[in-house]
Amino acid sequence: MPLHPSRIRALCFDVDGTLADTDDLLQARFARLLSPARFLFPGREIQKTARRLVMASEAPANFLIGIPDRLGLDDELFAAADWIARHTRLRPRRFLLIDGVREMLASLASRYPLAVVSARDARTTGQFLDQFDLLPFFRCVAAAQTCAHTKPYPDPVLWAAAQMGVSAHECLMIGDTPVDIRAGREAGAQTVGVLCGFGEPAELLRQGADMLLSTTPELVQVLEA
Repeated sequence: MPLHPSRIRALCFDVDGTLADTDDLLQARFARLLSPARFLFPGREIQKTARRLVMASEAPANFLIGIPDRLGLDDELFAAADWIARHTRLRPRRFLLIDGVREMLASLASRYPLAVVSARDARTTGQFLDQFDLLPFFRCVAAAQTCAHTKPYPDPVLWAAAQMGVSAHECLMIGDTPVDIRAGREAGAQTVGVLCGFGEPAELLRQGADMLLSTTPELVQVLEA
């Protein structure tokens, strides 16, 4: 189904792999884990293997993350993680920003209300937004505990639409995984899959993405056109 920009009145953005360059961070970590066996990986094979491990981990990770949500245990688990973070000396996580994202948000925020729709917990979502001073661009932030259910359920997209004063039908959900596309589609929103994160083109199209983009900042040209 083709994208209809004339219908779009608000934008919802995933975080990991869409605004934050999470997959490259994970690739670097996998590469470090594999480095003691670097003699098994000629040339740049260690980087290619690390990349394959990152991509292969996406579906199982989404499944495992969704189990507490389905069992109604997510509040307890997030509360425990928050307590540990506040009562230990763990350093705040450091994130990478995808090239061009800040400029994209500045451009789009002048024309559309923007929302974050993330399956991350509120604490680390806030850390990402604070690290790059992105919060002023967004009308609202839906994290994992904002609604009764997080993605792939449509609840956070519906909530974000209400906060922005539009119908979900008028929203565009932008994300890098099938979970993002499914949440947007089930809410009645149009969807764009970006290939700078964890998802593969075939699986994003299978979930019904209306358009695929190589990187998130390309959205500016699409909406301007």
